[in-house]
Amino acid sequence: MDTALNERLKKARKYLNLSQEFVAQKIGINRTAITAIELGQRNVSAEELKKFSELYGISSDELVYGNDVNSEAKIFARLYSELSDNDKLEIKNLMEFKKNLRKSNGV
Repeated sequence: MDTALNERLKKARKYLNLSQEFVAQKIGINRTAITAIELGQRNVSAEELKKFSELYGISSDELVYGNDVNSEAKIFARLYSELSDNDKLEIKNLMEFKKNLRKSNGV
């Protein structure tokens, strides 16, 4: 297994504050397999890579080649897309409020 891939998978999981148990359940493998993957002791199948990509909201290319694994904008976009319309409106209003607050404080 490519050492960099296992490190990127672990980094992405930790960045999202997901447990190995949660990831294993979503991917459809056991937690010890996640540990082995993150330690570079087990290869990742193409199907597993696809599932990691979907779960983490990161393209397979980014996981394999290491481009922008922790892009805050991508993480935000993935989480935002899962919100209800009311929650999205609340987030937009909060962002507008914070922007106006910064302007009024001269920041």
